[in-house]
Amino acid sequence: MRVPTSIVFFNLFIILSVCMNSIHCEKENLDKEELKSQKLPPCAACKMLINSFKEGLEKTSRGKFEGGDSAWEEDKLGSYARSEIRLIEIQENLCKKIERGETQCHSLAEELESLIEEWWFKHQDTHPDIYDYICIEKTERCCPKDHYGSTCTPCPGYPDKICNNNGKCKGAGTRKGSGGCLCDKGYIGDTCSECASGYYESYKDEKTLLCSACHAACDGPCKGAGPKDCEKCASGWYMIEGKGCFDIDECLKIEETCSNNQFCVNKEGGYTCLTCDKACDGCTGDGPDMCIKCTEDYYKKDNMCINLDLLGRKRQEKWARYLTYFGLCVATCIISQRNVYAASIIGLLVSIYMTVSEYMIAHSNAQHAMDILGLK
Repeated sequence: MRVPTSIVFFNLFIILSVCMNSIHCEKENLDKEELKSQKLPPCAACKMLINSFKEGLEKTSRGKFEGGDSAWEEDKLGSYARSEIRLIEIQENLCKKIERGETQCHSLAEELESLIEEWWFKHQDTHPDIYDYICIEKTERCCPKDHYGSTCTPCPGYPDKICNNNGKCKGAGTRKGSGGCLCDKGYIGDTCSECASGYYESYKDEKTLLCSACHAACDGPCKGAGPKDCEKCASGWYMIEGKGCFDIDECLKIEETCSNNQFCVNKEGGYTCLTCDKACDGCTGDGPDMCIKCTEDYYKKDNMCINLDLLGRKRQEKWARYLTYFGLCVATCIISQRNVYAASIIGLLVSIYMTVSEYMIAHSNAQHAMDILGLK
């Protein structure tokens, strides 16, 4: 028995879909495994573990002993807030919500388990922040905020003007990095204390330096915000000595800037080319009144290019009108089968409507043609 081709193709489609889905799932699993096995730098890994521990603290912050008489249990077992039971609940859920570096997190949790327990039972009062106790003080994996390097050296400008508040200290908070300043956009210098080329000092006092961008007319340094403050003009601008930079009007040479059937629009530092109206064969601006010549099927009247098809409607408009008339006639015929008199009246009205409509359309087209051709 011959199997229909449609069934063969359907089965092939099912097999292909299953294979594609299997490949997709396998790729997703590989991606997840890669994320889990990724290794973070020592400080980032320690911070990841402690953040997971803090999430556990928040989750169990309203917990209590599971027995029926929690007051009796707290009296006998001590406060739940610092109990071993709560610690175990937190440790059991460590690293579970972490995607990147989960394997490293679990390994680090085992390595630092005794330190975490030591903090939990002995040092919560003296070291309220477990991050400072574990990551900075005990394991020396991280540095305090705005410190860097193996000896946790203060960043430039510490404590209140790190890189003059215009950049970031490289390696801040870790045992790595050079401590150099990575300046924000618009600032340069070892401590981000100067304005970069293309920027000027818009404000400066003993504590603050603000650099603002020069005007678009400037190529490089400037003394202020306007085009008159440029030391050199950018492309698309020209310099008048003592007055600053002025925009070049590229559209004065339109034949050299835009292609055929486009017109030029000048803008600061450049220009753009836009397509002419569909009525135009070359133009100086937008609209059918800006044509140099009219395109095929258009006629110039009073400096405007107008469609020459004035002796009747477009073909699709004619078809729409005739189909409407046909529909009215069919409706009249259907009504006549039930009530001849009503159909006669409706038929008369439809005939009048069609006659008047055609007369008005013809008169309108003729008048329009005469106006365009200058005939009265």
